[in-house]
Amino acid sequence: MDNQSLLSEETISDKIYFIRNQKVMLDSDLAMLYGVETKRLNEQVKRNLLRFPSDFMFQLTENEHDSLRSQFATLKKGRGAHQKYLPFVFTEHGILMLSSVLKSDKAIQTNIQIMRIFTKVRQMLLDTPEIKIDILQIQKKLENHDKNNELVFSYLDEMTEKKENKIERVKIGFKK
Repeated sequence: MDNQSLLSEETISDKIYFIRNQKVMLDSDLAMLYGVETKRLNEQVKRNLLRFPSDFMFQLTENEHDSLRSQFATLKKGRGAHQKYLPFVFTEHGILMLSSVLKSDKAIQTNIQIMRIFTKVRQMLLDTPEIKIDILQIQKKLENHDKNNELVFSYLDEMTEKKENKIERVKIGFKK
């Protein structure tokens, strides 16, 4: 397969979602990438259900699906534009298992690309402990900043109360 027919990293990485604390891809996105109908992809999966335990593939709940749909800028309109059933999502292992049930050359090449991108995403997450430490330090500073602001405002409140409750003092000095 030549390089021009390969999918871009961005095309694939835009289709990776984080659901139930896992990186997953929708059945419809995978079907599009593999060049098959979603219905056909799911048929192959159902015929080989033993290969797809719950940690490889699961069906979205209504809430998860609605939340995901709200993230899309545009939704297709018209008859047949929406799935009848809640979509299935595949984890990295489930996508790897798809290569054993979808045997076309395009599916194999697409699967290889997807696996490479999952590996890059995992590596990026491993390479970010410094960023995590920086974020924690910023959070601590912000917490201290909030506490300092509260203290300043409590002092200001005390000062305004003193001005409002000011007791007239006897003046000392020359009187006219």
